[in-house]
Amino acid sequence: MTAKTPENSVPARLIVCERDGHWATALRRELANAGVRVWETRTPEDCWNELTESPASFLVWELGDDVAELLQFVARQPREFPSARLAVVADRSQADYEGLLREAGAVYFLCSPRQVGLLARMACCHLAQVPPPQRSLTERIWANLPWGSVLH
Repeated sequence: MTAKTPENSVPARLIVCERDGHWATALRRELANAGVRVWETRTPEDCWNELTESPASFLVWELGDDVAELLQFVARQPREFPSARLAVVADRSQADYEGLLREAGAVYFLCSPRQVGLLARMACCHLAQVPPPQRSLTERIWANLPWGSVLH
């Protein structure tokens, strides 16, 4: 599977891959006034599909029982999606994996949903720095018309 080129992609997203949604809920609460949508996925395959659709996204991945699977994903992400950033969230019992995952390429590691503020700010900074995808002249005209989104 290869990444789409930025010209064919949708804008960067904040994607959360987790089992139950509690990290996404914490991020939504933190970002309530920032206008940033949180995209949720439950499986690595769904997460990879979202990243393929939007290759410059900020990805938050919950560390589960399969550390090797996450390490493979972290190692693969910079090669296939160099503009994306990946942060890892985990239970407190998994805090010992922080050094390993940071060494593998995670930009942040967090074990408490109550401390999600810095993670939210990092995501916002990343999303703000990603240029919008290139659109054709026709697409730009339609997007600027007041009825463009209704008819197109």
